[in-house]
This record gives sequence, C-alpha cells and structure tokens, in this order.
Amino acid sequence: MIRIFNWITKDTSIDFLKGRKFTYALSGILVALSFVSMALKGFNYGIDFSGGILIELKSPEKIDVELLRKQLSETNLDEINLQSIGETGDEVVLRTQAKNMNEKEQMAAVNSIKSALGNSYEYRRIELVGPQVGDELKKAGVVASIISVLAISAYIWFRFEWQFALGAMIGLAHDVIVTVGLLSFFGLDFSLTTVAAILTLAGYSVNDTVVTYDRIRENLRKYKKMPQYDLLNKSINDIFSRTILTGFTTMMAAAALFIWGGDALRSFSFVILFGIIIGTYSSIYVSAVFLNLFNLRAAQDEKVLNPFGNVD
Repeated sequence: MIRIFNWITKDTSIDFLKGRKFTYALSGILVALSFVSMALKGFNYGIDFSGGILIELKSPEKIDVELLRKQLSETNLDEINLQSIGETGDEVVLRTQAKNMNEKEQMAAVNSIKSALGNSYEYRRIELVGPQVGDELKKAGVVASIISVLAISAYIWFRFEWQFALGAMIGLAHDVIVTVGLLSFFGLDFSLTTVAAILTLAGYSVNDTVVTYDRIRENLRKYKKMPQYDLLNKSINDIFSRTILTGFTTMMAAAALFIWGGDALRSFSFVILFGIIIGTYSSIYVSAVFLNLFNLRAAQDEKVLNPFGNVD
C-alpha cells in the first residue's frame, strides 16, 4: 500500500494518449450498451416515481420470506414484492404499487398489512406515494436533471474555448449515460435520491475536468514550442496524483455508505461510488484526450473562442 501511495504521489510520465483509440472504442461500447439496457430493460422505478407503499420490516430472528408471503396473502393486495436486505436475513423490504388508491385507501392497506403480520415485526420505515404524485415527481426529476446539465454546460462554455467546452460536455454526457445505463442493467431503484446522486456525479466529473483543463491551458501559455501531444500528456501527468488521491478518498466515504448505509442509501451510494470511477476515467480519457483532435495552439493564436468570448 505504501509503495502504491508513493508511486501515485511522485511525478509520473505516463503516455495517456497512446491508448486513445482503445478508450474511444471502450467509451463508445459502454454508451451503446447503456442505451440498449435502457431500451430493453427500462428502469426499476422506486416508490417516489411509481407510487405505492414501501414498508421496511425487522424481526428479532431470521425472516421466512415464504411464510411472510402467505401472511400477506390475507390482505388481498396485488403485486406485493418482498426483498430481503442485510446479511443476517432479519430485515425485509415490502413494496406494493397500490394502483389507483388515494391516501385514505393507502393507509387502510397499511393497516391491513399490520393486522396480517401482527406484532412480530418492527416497522422501521413506511412510505406512501400516490400514482399521480409519482408521475409529477418523475417529470420534476427529469426537468431538474436537464436544467442542471444545461447550467453546467453553459458555465463550461463561458469558462473555456469552444473546443474545451465541447470536450467537457461530451465527458459529462458520457458519465451520465453510462451511470444511468448501469442502474438500468442491475435493476437498482431509480428514485429522487438516485437523481440527486447523478447530479452530484455530474458536478464531481465537471470539477475534475475543469482542473485538468486549467492545467492544459496554463501549459499552452508556458510551453509555446512543446508539441501538443506531449503537452497534453504532461498536463494530465501534472494533476494525476491530485485526481487519483481525491477520487480515492471520496470513494472511501461512498464505499462506507454503500456497505453500512442500509437499503435506503444503496442506490445513492452505488451511483456515487461508480460515478467517481467513471468520472475520473472520463476526465482523462474522454474530455482531455479528446482535445488532441484539435489544433489548440492555432485556436489560441487566432483567438478562436466561443461566441461569448473567453472568461479568464
């Protein structure tokens, strides 16, 4: 571990651009597979978006899910889904969509569940969301995500030349699409908490990209005769230790949430955990390496900036 830490913190001279064709192909495949998963599998919408009832149960001993299912058959509720959580088997999450039920009817359904189960369980969490509210929350989540991504894109457009802005937006789109595709593939809960995690990921990814871009633009001014290929590699190597150490420490916090945060935070922490990995990868191999497709020195010399001018 100490050797790895020493290697990360010392000056590196890795040729990041050497494998750019492979990483272009890898990113393209990941994005394509994400779209395929979203089209074929869709999303496992949580109670926030689908509407219904969610109850988290805990028992003093291991829960027999089949026995629990027989007990719940007395309630006459449709599509009851039971999911065991935790390692000891003494916790279960109960979900039912409770279609076309108003708030009063949902409360009656909860009471019928409690009546069927008796006092053998501790009711740790109860959530009720009507189907109409769920649809409204889904639309609000989509609108909030679009506005946030557009706002981030606008900042990057003002902050950098258009080549940089384009690279950052491609990197941002890459991270969001691949992360959402992963949620679809593994069937994790897609809720308002997950939307918050995706927007957190977007901010983290863009921040990482901005740090890299600042160093590239600084080196463009400092090393006027250095070939662009070498300059991009040097810039990425300059901030490589910072990128890895920042990502590693954030991953430790996200991993702790994923392991000990419980079912309520599972999707959120998973998105953050995976997002740090994909965001770190994209800031180097998508956003930064993408700039090699342009003649950045000519853009600087000729003042080829975005329509609003560069803000320094």
